[in-house]
Amino acid sequence: MDRQAMTGRIALITGASSGFGAHFARLFVREGAKVVIGARRVDRVAALAAELGEAALPVAIDVTDEISIMAAYDAAEAKWGTVDTVVANAGIATAGRSIDLPLADVANVVNTNFTGVYLTAREGGRRMIAAGFKAHGRGRVVLIGSITAQMTGQGDAAYAATKAGVAHLGRQFAREWVRQGINVNTIEPGYIRTEIDGDWFESEGGKAQIAAFHRKRMCPIDALDAPLLLLASDASAHITGSVLTVDDGQVL
Repeated sequence: MDRQAMTGRIALITGASSGFGAHFARLFVREGAKVVIGARRVDRVAALAAELGEAALPVAIDVTDEISIMAAYDAAEAKWGTVDTVVANAGIATAGRSIDLPLADVANVVNTNFTGVYLTAREGGRRMIAAGFKAHGRGRVVLIGSITAQMTGQGDAAYAATKAGVAHLGRQFAREWVRQGINVNTIEPGYIRTEIDGDWFESEGGKAQIAAFHRKRMCPIDALDAPLLLLASDASAHITGSVLTVDDGQVL
C-alpha cells in the first residue's frame, strides 16, 4: 500500500473515543484523510481531534440515535463535503450467560452493535447515492465485526450474534449498492487488547485464553492497518461484499 493512501478522502469513524476507532482515526490522518470522529464521550474525541489537528472534526454520535448520526454527517458536509468513507466501528460488550443477562443489557448490545452499524452505514450510503457516487465509484463502507461471529462460547451470546448479523448486513448493503458506486466490506478482528476488554486478559482466565490460541499471543492492533487501508481506499475498487478475518489464526 502506497503512503498517503487516503489522500483526498473524507472519513467518518464511529466509536472513535478509544480502541479501534481512535487508532483508525490516527491511521487515516497519517494517510492523508480528513476524519470526522464521533462517539458519546465527546471529551475524548475532542482531545483526539486536538492531537490530530485540522484534519479532524470531533462530533457527538450516539449510534442508537438516528438524529445524532444524521447531525454528524451534516457537520461533515458543512465543513468538507460528502463523506466518502464510513467506518462503522462503535460497539459494546456485556458479559454474562444468556440465561442470566438482563433484557436491558441484551437490548443495549443489539441496539449499539447491530442497529447502530445499520444506521451509520445506511446514512452514509444514502448521502453517497444522493451525491452521485455512481459516476466515479469511490464510495467505501467498512463494518467492524468480530471473529466471535464464527465461534460459540460462554458469556457472549448476544455480542457474537450481533457480529454475525453485521457480517451479513455488509453483504446485504453491498448487494443493494453494487450499482451505486459504493463498496461495502466487513473486517472481523480477532482478540486485540483494547479498553472494551477491561482487565480480562490480565486475569488467570484471560491468560489461559491467550495460551490456548494457536500462536499463544494477542493480535496487535496495527494488524488491522493494511486491511483497513485496502478496503477504505481506491485500492478496493473491485472488492465488495467481502468478510475479511484478521485474527492471527485464532479462530482456526
